[in-house]
Amino acid sequence: MAYDVNGAIIEHDEEGYITTLSEWSTELADIIAVSESIEMGEEHWAVVNFLREYYEEYQIAPAVRVLIKAIKKSMGPDVGNNKYMYELFPYGPAKQACKIAGLPKPTGCV
Repeated sequence: MAYDVNGAIIEHDEEGYITTLSEWSTELADIIAVSESIEMGEEHWAVVNFLREYYEEYQIAPAVRVLIKAIKKSMGPDVGNNKYMYELFPYGPAKQACKIAGLPKPTGCV
């Protein structure tokens, strides 16, 4: 199982999470987003970039509660709330956003 990014083959697991985090790119993120039926906009990218920075600092992909709390603290209550996050990532903000961000599946996600 793999994504094809301009001829480069990027391996992923059965759920679509890439297996080598260093192979992530914005082009790959766009491909994953399409496979998740998400049209990436500025708001989506803000969350993806936030997650990548969070992972770099803490070496963990946050579960949805932790993600929303951290985003609320960083970006404010208009963004850091369940309703808004589920509008951006309807199949689970942590799961979908982490997948698009090239991060592992968040802890505690089924």
